[in-house]
Amino acid sequence: MGFRLLIVDDSSSMRSIVKRTVQMSGFDVDRFFEAEDGKAALKLLDEEWVDVILSDLNMPVMDGEAFLAALRANPVFSQIPVIVVTTEGREEKLQQLRNLGARDFVKKPFKPEIIRDTLTRALGVESHESDTVVDDDGMDF
Repeated sequence: MGFRLLIVDDSSSMRSIVKRTVQMSGFDVDRFFEAEDGKAALKLLDEEWVDVILSDLNMPVMDGEAFLAALRANPVFSQIPVIVVTTEGREEKLQQLRNLGARDFVKKPFKPEIIRDTLTRALGVESHESDTVVDDDGMDF
């Protein structure tokens, strides 16, 4: 039985890239959900349960930081692991995001195995590298 994963990013093409990369990684996903910003993600979470969230930081309406804060303020959503997908590299900013509840980070550009390893670490599950991992010849997404 796979995990339920929410991808939050204002770019539909980036949501597609993240989804495809997760699929290529061999990580076991039962169902993908998508939202274009934090506000839409919170609305979706009112109707659907997810096991883990991959979220961008820079989004209109409700950015990633405000989304993290809203999640942590809600006892129903506060324990859902959030992985921030970002180009941000400043340690003080990453620490601020950790303080808001970010479980881990994936730096752009990323590879399928990085996504897989980060998801398994954030969920506290063993990595079962599958034969379905696509040989990406070092491709970054």
